[in-house]
Amino acid sequence: MAKMTDSVTLSKHIRDTMRNDILEGRWSPGARLQLTELSEHYETSSTVIREALTRLVGDRLVKLRPNRGFFVPELSLAELSDITEMRCVNEALAVSMAIERGSIEWESELIAAHHTLERTVRRDPENPDVHTEEWNHAHQTFHAKLVEACGVPVLIDLTCTLSDLSQLYGRWAGIATRDVKRDLAKEHRNILAAALDRDAETTGALLRRHYETTLTAVHRAGEVGLASTAQKVS
Repeated sequence: MAKMTDSVTLSKHIRDTMRNDILEGRWSPGARLQLTELSEHYETSSTVIREALTRLVGDRLVKLRPNRGFFVPELSLAELSDITEMRCVNEALAVSMAIERGSIEWESELIAAHHTLERTVRRDPENPDVHTEEWNHAHQTFHAKLVEACGVPVLIDLTCTLSDLSQLYGRWAGIATRDVKRDLAKEHRNILAAALDRDAETTGALLRRHYETTLTAVHRAGEVGLASTAQKVS
């Protein structure tokens, strides 16, 4: 039983580490994920790597091509538009239920998550075209906390998957979104205030505007912008 627990812990650790590496842009969109190279990099067996990759396929952060292997998903503006719309619709539902069901403890945790986000450095001084890993984590934590109190595991899982996919696009569209005239800190403060006021309609509308502003910036840059960013960083 101890060995099984250790095995499960190792598998989850490798999966979480690989997930983070994909979201942080370790491999370019469309890159092939070689089992041997990954085993050496993460210092574990190919069996553990394959299991982690298979689970990430379920999370849509890895693509399995029959007879070819595992790949980082390629990016497209059409897919990003669909992801954004799904995120807006599902998070509006989830946050509405969270506002209805959320306790004072949820409010306190939401305020704490926002405080961490607001105090975390957003841009990496050495690579200002991308967000810092710490800010990305704080950003996802804040948005996850917004919907957590809905109490519907399937809906929470879906919002997390869509959030990951949005972050993957955001990582490679950093240049496109860097100079957009917006006040992200104010957007998050407004979202927090609406949620604490228990105003589900306003919170949902602010979330939609929050996500669609990023989508519009990426569309203006065009798909070539995403490709050039990938080439620059890889």
